[in-house]
Amino acid sequence: MALDNIPTLNMTARVIFKNQAKMQTRILKINPKNPQISKIRQAAKIIKSGNLVAFPTETVYGLGANALDSKSVKKIFIAKGRPSDNPLIIHISDIADLKMLVDYIPNTAHELINKFWPGPLTLVLKKSKRVPKITTGGINTVAVRMPKNKIAQALIRETGVPIAAPSANVSGRPSPTTSEHVSNDLDGRISMIIDGGKTKIGIESTVIDLSRKTPMLLRPGGVTLEQLQRIIGKIAIHPTIQERKTKSVHRSPGMKYRHYSPNAKIILIEGTEDKVKNKILHLLSQFKKQGKKVGIMTAVNTRYKSNMTVFLGNNLDVIAADLFKTFREFDTKKIDIVLVQGISRKGLGLGIMNRLGKAAYKKIKI
Repeated sequence: MALDNIPTLNMTARVIFKNQAKMQTRILKINPKNPQISKIRQAAKIIKSGNLVAFPTETVYGLGANALDSKSVKKIFIAKGRPSDNPLIIHISDIADLKMLVDYIPNTAHELINKFWPGPLTLVLKKSKRVPKITTGGINTVAVRMPKNKIAQALIRETGVPIAAPSANVSGRPSPTTSEHVSNDLDGRISMIIDGGKTKIGIESTVIDLSRKTPMLLRPGGVTLEQLQRIIGKIAIHPTIQERKTKSVHRSPGMKYRHYSPNAKIILIEGTEDKVKNKILHLLSQFKKQGKKVGIMTAVNTRYKSNMTVFLGNNLDVIAADLFKTFREFDTKKIDIVLVQGISRKGLGLGIMNRLGKAAYKKIKI
């Protein structure tokens, strides 16, 4: 369900801001371990006045607005150039807020909340009438999570309202894990950026749909599928995670559109180690002959004669934390093509591979 007067393409947003005077975006540094309440109040005042503040969570930086105010939420879509049917996640600091946002909290939700909140887990439930349709992309469910980051928690409490917050980037770009990333994308488009240091997890929250009979994983993230299964048992996996097309309603961000992409073209290559290595060598030679600047992301510490090679290693936490930062570094060095070696989809690897697959313009399985 499209909503009126909301840009649906990045280009639309760029045109809007090109034709308007840039606003002054203030950067406010806040201690991530012990947030200064006087500074938190400055940011909260901006959100309460109907404007936008980018702030850190434990996953990535979010772009926050009053989730219950349609006019404020609309500014998120405009600033990001975000499609209007792409639902937002609402961030809360108290369980009482969840009761206000949803019609019903099933037992499975209570079980997951007790185990994983606050943390990188988003629950999709039937929305209450208090939640504007613009916040949910026009659908009858709402995505909610309680972040663990101290700055995020303090900001939500001080604001006194649930905060809608997608990633604080231009839609389609790699998600921001530092305030500098946010500034590169949104300077002049939003009122304030809170600098709370580098985010810890580096990829967005896990999203699970509890509005249906069998819970369904909509987006893998910081809480793994295996962890969820140990708590609530059987979980269906949405076709988009398995890279299958579907006409079903998209109840979570990161499902319908290409996401997380640097300017460089990502080629994701999966297969046995030797076959992937040989394919990378072949493509590297081919693209260099075409005059392309080639970057490589590999799990194997192999010396490639590329313009920029990043060794991923085997620590999934480190890979996730640095994934989007690495994408942005490729752009800084004006890399044209990035050849990426796929990794195992077990544990956090499922979330990492989901982001790589969404960012890729081409996938090769050998």
